[in-house]
Amino acid sequence: MSESSLQELAAAARASERVALDTEFMGEGRYLTLLCLIQLAVPEKIGTPGHSERTALVDPLAEDLDGAPLAAILADPQVQVVVHAGRQDIALLRRRLNTEVTNVFDTQVAAGFAGMGAQASYESLLNDALGVRLAKSASFTRWDRRPLTSEQLAYARGDVEHLLALASELQRRLGKLGRLEWAREECASLQLSSDERDLQTVFARLPRVRNLSPSARPIARALVQWREETAARRDRPVQGVLSDAALMEIAKRKPSSSAELEQIRGSGAANLRKRGEELLAIVRSARELPPEAAPHEARAPVPTPQDAPLIALAEALLRARAREAGLAYELLAARADLQAIVAAVRAGTEEADVRTLRGWRRELAGEELLELLAGRRSLSIGEGQVLVDPRQPS
Repeated sequence: MSESSLQELAAAARASERVALDTEFMGEGRYLTLLCLIQLAVPEKIGTPGHSERTALVDPLAEDLDGAPLAAILADPQVQVVVHAGRQDIALLRRRLNTEVTNVFDTQVAAGFAGMGAQASYESLLNDALGVRLAKSASFTRWDRRPLTSEQLAYARGDVEHLLALASELQRRLGKLGRLEWAREECASLQLSSDERDLQTVFARLPRVRNLSPSARPIARALVQWREETAARRDRPVQGVLSDAALMEIAKRKPSSSAELEQIRGSGAANLRKRGEELLAIVRSARELPPEAAPHEARAPVPTPQDAPLIALAEALLRARAREAGLAYELLAARADLQAIVAAVRAGTEEADVRTLRGWRRELAGEELLELLAGRRSLSIGEGQVLVDPRQPS
């Protein structure tokens, strides 16, 4: 797509205050997922019923691509960015175009609030909401090769051809149900989607990292940094450079020779041949660093087997409320949320910091759930429905 065409499309997006987007990408065998294609759609004629849409394909692999016009409309809060299951798409665009993405409307998220399933596919939603059938044929192909085939190009355009119409229909339904703002609130978090790798986060997610000794923690940090830099330089997955298990074992054992390194499972013969001395040098250097005590963190109460009946009770209540409201249950809670809520109530600690007890979810069912777990309400079955009543004093 030429620079002038992209500028024209950006102008059309601003005029209509809407743009639909999708991407094709490949993550296999790479350090970070490679963005291979950007598909866009904007209304062709504004203000007319059933207006047509203009689609365009942008090649992010083109060395001469000037993505500034696209970056500008994605960051414009006056332009609604419509996606379907768009967390990865947004993360890739933020990184590739060095831009923020605002005013996101995700049709998969919206479908959950319209009672159409929390993980509904684009194809099923098009069929259910618009009666459109979409043929999918080229999803698992090599999107990083050029030129793309005519089949790939047609497939890519198909992913955005009806996306704006689908968003309009879902917004219409949610408006009638009084849930459009709920959906927008849920979509807002997608604006911060990122696939950038933060060293502190990677370190904190190492298996059993809190069990490392103070002298081993600086070594593990140094190994994490070396692994990230090596993987980025070679464009390989980090686990292919050095697995988490081997990294942790090296940090614990602090090998000082190749013979000692060879005793660690998972360090790999290739690592020993190619980078054994690097690993040993990192360990030697990090051993000179000051010991690092694990930070003290207030731990949430741990679920126990005795919590199972209360978790089942909580799930029954939330499923009933989701059904009554015509919502996908998955929007209200995951099992981990219920486990945390029940464990906190049992332990008498502060409320669990989970989504079920925040915002619209608390209003719809979270507050009622806390009342139930506190013994101030009771559940009963009546006419095939779960009923929640104030508990009568004995």
